[in-house]
Amino acid sequence: VENGENFSVGERQLLCVARALLRQCKVLILDEATAAMDAETDALIQETIRTSFQDCTTLTIAHRLHTVLASDRIMVLNKGQVAEFDEPSKLLANENSRLCSMLTAMENKISVRG
Repeated sequence: VENGENFSVGERQLLCVARALLRQCKVLILDEATAAMDAETDALIQETIRTSFQDCTTLTIAHRLHTVLASDRIMVLNKGQVAEFDEPSKLLANENSRLCSMLTAMENKISVRG
């Protein structure tokens, strides 16, 4: 069907990633690429991105923090302004970093629901 409307959002996302793999692109821009996928599929896609696109410049826009933790660098935005930009390990080593605060908040939310 036109615009792939006969596929779910998750299926369309998978088709886009498959297309990028087949084209062997040099630049990959992902905007919430796995947002409509279950956790298991998300993990598989993240591993595929790390291995199959390792020689590709990848920009990932994500709200799921685990999606970007394996990146070379993370840019945290606040109201459209760059709040932090560094390697994940350096941001996480600073307990006052926004990334560290966001991860702590996420972990607390998970443990409260637990």
